[in-house]
Amino acid sequence: MSDPNSVPNSDPAPSPAALTAQSPAAARMPEILRLLHAEYPDARCELDFDGPLQLLVATILSAQCTDERVNQVTPTLFARFPDARALAEADSAEVEEIIYSTGFYRNKAKNIQNAARRLVEVYGGEVPAEMDDLLTLGGVARKTANVVLGNAFGIAEGVVVDTHVKRLAGRLGLTTETTPEKIERDLMALAPRAEWVALSHLLIFHGRRVCSARKPNCPGCVISHLCPSAVL
Repeated sequence: MSDPNSVPNSDPAPSPAALTAQSPAAARMPEILRLLHAEYPDARCELDFDGPLQLLVATILSAQCTDERVNQVTPTLFARFPDARALAEADSAEVEEIIYSTGFYRNKAKNIQNAARRLVEVYGGEVPAEMDDLLTLGGVARKTANVVLGNAFGIAEGVVVDTHVKRLAGRLGLTTETTPEKIERDLMALAPRAEWVALSHLLIFHGRRVCSARKPNCPGCVISHLCPSAVL
């Protein structure tokens, strides 16, 4: 007779060899992570920065702009305005001129300077390491806050959802949602917290190198056998 107080054994996780593109997302996620870690062992934030403030500014600049272009602009910007007070007190026209090539330069300059002023007035010129505090800064929503927390402070509060993460999460069948907040929620439920920061880096690296928007290289993809959207 079975012990009525015993806890039933949960179903064992399927072996990697048994997984297919039709397996549940929760079953596929560990193997997707394993394979992408092996493929991109150096996956990281590709924005150049030295400290939280520089990463905050660079992330604001990266909206609708490539990381490569931002990395061309920020050395001049930070040499001229090395801290939050300098940015807060800068002539807006000079900031706009330096960041012009990143696009939407007037709005980005406004957000950077508004954020810098609040950092000076409320946080002693330092970037706070709390999500709620970061969200009070100009130009900062969850994506930017997650980038700063995860990469400047090593704090996993969520998953960065940019255009690459959104595209790959949908193609991989990890979510059916279309808004960044809901996509982030689904990814957080599928991946362990210790992988949240890495997950976004891995998906971004893969999206830039293999799973492009217009012509994904499915035959050259290490996770194509786990992808319901793969065309082989």
